[in-house]
Amino acid sequence: MRIAQTGYAILGLLAIEPNQSGYEIRRTVRDSVGFFWGESYGQIYPTLKRLSADGLIAPTEVEGAGKKRTQRYSLTAAGYAELQQWLATPYREDPPRDEFLLKLFFGREAAPEISIAHINQYQERIRGLLAVLEDLERLGRLHGSGQPGMPFWMLTLSYGMGQLRAGLEWSESAMAVLTSQEAAQACSQPPAPFAPQG
Repeated sequence: MRIAQTGYAILGLLAIEPNQSGYEIRRTVRDSVGFFWGESYGQIYPTLKRLSADGLIAPTEVEGAGKKRTQRYSLTAAGYAELQQWLATPYREDPPRDEFLLKLFFGREAAPEISIAHINQYQERIRGLLAVLEDLERLGRLHGSGQPGMPFWMLTLSYGMGQLRAGLEWSESAMAVLTSQEAAQACSQPPAPFAPQG
């Protein structure tokens, strides 16, 4: 059977914490794998239905009634076997799509201060993310000693922190390059505007 990657993310989350509703899975994605795994929330509920129809997860309980009804799910033995099989296969190299880098690549076609503003925005976002991950690391060290998955969670956390710190270091050198470029351009003639051929 073919399962979308959203399905494997859900199987993994239910393996760690069973008996979750769709809303709780959304929140768990946001607070854990969401730092490195972009998941479309609109895919979670349809994927839960498909996984349930395929026998990989099973409804465990229903709370409330009518529109307030909440369905919870847990992994089945078949779902756990599918998760283990997926974990054993080589990971895919998905091509990255980073609008920040795309705009930086074409930065010569804009005024230098625009790319500098993008770098400033990048630094602000990276510093905010790094602060969140550092808080998570502290909490993990304080409260996570009894969790069997903690060494793996801390490995992904330290990888993310390393990437963010490297990004900050790169951004400082990028800012120096762009600032000198801005100064050099101020002393020279501006480039001729682009004229589409028609």
